[in-house]
Amino acid sequence: MNRNPPDLAVPGIHHITAIAASAAENVDFYTRVLGLRLVKQTVNFDDPTTYHLYYGDQEGRPGTILTFFPWEAASRGTPGAGMVTAIAFAIPATAMDNWRRRLDDFGIRYRRTTRFDDPVIGFSDPHGLPLELIGTPSTDLPLKGTPADPSPTAISGFHSATLLANRIDATQTVLAEGMKMVLARKDGRRFRFGMHDRQSAGHWLDVVVDPTAAPGKSGGGTVHHIAFRTRDSRDQPNWQAQLHPFNLAVSGVRDRTYFQSIYFREPGGVLFEIATDPPGFAVDEDPGHLGEHLKLPAQYEGLRDEIEARLPPLAVGKFRHLYLDGETSNGSICSKGPAPG
Repeated sequence: MNRNPPDLAVPGIHHITAIAASAAENVDFYTRVLGLRLVKQTVNFDDPTTYHLYYGDQEGRPGTILTFFPWEAASRGTPGAGMVTAIAFAIPATAMDNWRRRLDDFGIRYRRTTRFDDPVIGFSDPHGLPLELIGTPSTDLPLKGTPADPSPTAISGFHSATLLANRIDATQTVLAEGMKMVLARKDGRRFRFGMHDRQSAGHWLDVVVDPTAAPGKSGGGTVHHIAFRTRDSRDQPNWQAQLHPFNLAVSGVRDRTYFQSIYFREPGGVLFEIATDPPGFAVDEDPGHLGEHLKLPAQYEGLRDEIEARLPPLAVGKFRHLYLDGETSNGSICSKGPAPG
């Protein structure tokens, strides 16, 4: 009898978490400029005096979720080796001109390039986080979920993320053997790995190799970690077992309310998370009102008045969402740095 669990393959990106320097500026940019929906206002599990803000599509689907720890007045970080150094969203290739005009209207400087035959617009958010819009044929865009706005120019979710590494060998071994990604394309120092579910958002991961790149410095405008999807919590013990041979110091399972996660650093130093698709963001809010109110982890609910008094105000209103149309504790406040989540 075979007692070995079947090999697991990462379907795609679940979410990406970055650091901002102002919560109010962060909400304004990602809702008003990029047209994302604020799907959850909550706090950092280890520092409840800091927001944890989640943006995504209308339903908050995995593969569309960009989250932030906004440390007020945080110093600017420096993207570098051992970090995710660019976050790319997928848009219809026919929408590139519209997005360039939109960025011009907001006074956002951008650069144009091509990557693996796809057009790319690169720019930064107000705190320096590198972002990209990649034009993709409509037949390659994910079609799952119910959008808030059937605009043909809309962001459909993640396209990919870019990691910067000093070397590729050990990282490639973990991606290919440990997480079952497939090296799909290569262009010079850029290696593109494909994930298992090619019909979902965020199924590409690029690794750029630069032996001379300096290590990144964490701070405003940098990525804290990247999370990959898994089916549900029953998979987590199997992931721990599958990753064990690679000496990655995989964490225990941690309950993040909206998903359960394990964490490890890949050999190049990037913090990886594997997060479950369920239960999702409607577990504590009506789907029609996601992100409208501060939701606290149960251990902090008794401290709500104190926490709310210390959090900066957010100008959260009715925003026009631009997602692509588809088919259809310990009882006290602590001050540690942010935990993954």
